[in-house]
Amino acid sequence: MILTRGACADGAMRVTHSDDNELSDQRLIYVPAQDHAAGSKRGVVDGSADPYPRLVSTERGPNYELSGYPQTPVIGRIPQVAHTWAYYDGSYGIMNEHNLMFGECTNGAKFQPNHVSQEDAEKSGKQCRLFYSAELSRIALERCTNARDAVELMGKLIDEYGYFSTGETLLVGDEKEAWVFEMCALPDEKYHSAWAAQRVPDGEVFVAANEFRIRTLEKDNPDQCWSALLEPGAQKVGWWQPEDGPLDWLPTVSEGEYSHPYYSLRRVWRIFDRVNPDLGLSPWVNGKGYTTDYPFSIPPSRKLERREIFDLYRDHYEGTEFDLTKGIAAGPYGDPNRFIGPYDGAQNNVSDETLYGAWERAISIFYQGYITVCEVRPDAPELTKGICWYGPDVAYTTCFVPFPAKITGLPEIYQTGDPQVFSRDVAWWAFDFVANWARTNYQRMCSVDIRPLQRELEIKGEAAVAKWDAAGHSLDASRLTELAGEHAKGVVGNWWQLADKLIAKYSDGYVNGGKGEPQNPAPVAVGYNSDWLGKTDYPQGPTSYAMRWR
Repeated sequence: MILTRGACADGAMRVTHSDDNELSDQRLIYVPAQDHAAGSKRGVVDGSADPYPRLVSTERGPNYELSGYPQTPVIGRIPQVAHTWAYYDGSYGIMNEHNLMFGECTNGAKFQPNHVSQEDAEKSGKQCRLFYSAELSRIALERCTNARDAVELMGKLIDEYGYFSTGETLLVGDEKEAWVFEMCALPDEKYHSAWAAQRVPDGEVFVAANEFRIRTLEKDNPDQCWSALLEPGAQKVGWWQPEDGPLDWLPTVSEGEYSHPYYSLRRVWRIFDRVNPDLGLSPWVNGKGYTTDYPFSIPPSRKLERREIFDLYRDHYEGTEFDLTKGIAAGPYGDPNRFIGPYDGAQNNVSDETLYGAWERAISIFYQGYITVCEVRPDAPELTKGICWYGPDVAYTTCFVPFPAKITGLPEIYQTGDPQVFSRDVAWWAFDFVANWARTNYQRMCSVDIRPLQRELEIKGEAAVAKWDAAGHSLDASRLTELAGEHAKGVVGNWWQLADKLIAKYSDGYVNGGKGEPQNPAPVAVGYNSDWLGKTDYPQGPTSYAMRWR
């Protein structure tokens, strides 16, 4: 999401991202600023997949120098600049020391080729295809200090070096403005790639959910720009003709919805309806995946607080007809998670498979890897003006912690960890463990134990930021790094204590009284609620000795 200055109660610009990465590399990595010799080249890696480890390199600071793993292959090199900025990195670039912020979502595109390395291009005579959105976002963070420059740089890189893989949306913002940058490959050697960008008006909220959101491109619109390759390329491959009128980006380059009907659009509706219910937008659309029922961006009915923005990411359609905490699929404890199996359609690509059923796609989903809420607060001191609020694992059961953009390092527990190897020394595992354990009694555990601690710790995080602000010039980057690290490590420690408590408290299906809880000293059999029992074969159980006729 992009939440512009005029849409936020504190006047901050915000760019947010939920990385739903299905047990990929969950590490938050600090990439330091670096100086480079004249004539240096910057290596480019594929970046379209992020299994653990997503990158092993000696070129991007010590946190990506992982022993025991081979170096990630470089598919090409571009001219390096003399100095690159420090930034936070995940599956995609997140935020740099100059408060440039990124978010991302993956979209279906009509053409999704593999990369073509510079070496293969030279041998075959084809156009190289070096860039996916991940590396584009990182290079922009290394070289740019504002959103417009980032858009211009990424567009030039795509036009010159080519794009590959899925369609992608990158959200890019600075203190004053934010842009939506969307890209895809074209099936042609001369007109090989395409991109379009659009600025989000101040006072409005934008959301993308696995479907391109830019629509008609207008030549006289100062808030839009696009690749010179787009129109001739789309015309050559037969996707658009000038007589059709202005090019409509979404249907020109994409099949629309991801995975199944409303996989994307329901989430767009939900965010819009939550931030401005007065618009009366319908969750059902005309025009299927290419609908124009939902605007590019909307003004909220009132300006949003930071914690309200956190809460948008914790949504399962509660209180609507799509409420995933209700119904027999939610089980006896109102679990909103719906696991993916062999009967589901493609979860991460457009597919023409026959669908025999489908679950609603929630905003908070079990395979989230992390969530970032990046902000630039205009009235804060320069040292603490930019903050990345980082939440490992699933939004509903995580705890956001603040990492100022100008600190010089991150706690090791946030920068390490294999999602296939359990470890109490890894921040992500604390939150993933609690999220999974919650399923033994979801609603009770979340409402009584998890969410109260979450609120308490996030309030403490806001208090910590206020304290850092108040310290002003008496605080330097080194000390701020220590303070932010201490707070973040304390949150992880509290979460492991919560995990240990939950193991004992909910053992064997009971609610067990423990130390410090004298009001409930003995295990309580809570069982199942009557509504759920009525949907099972419980009423047909052995309630008498009389023979039952089937």
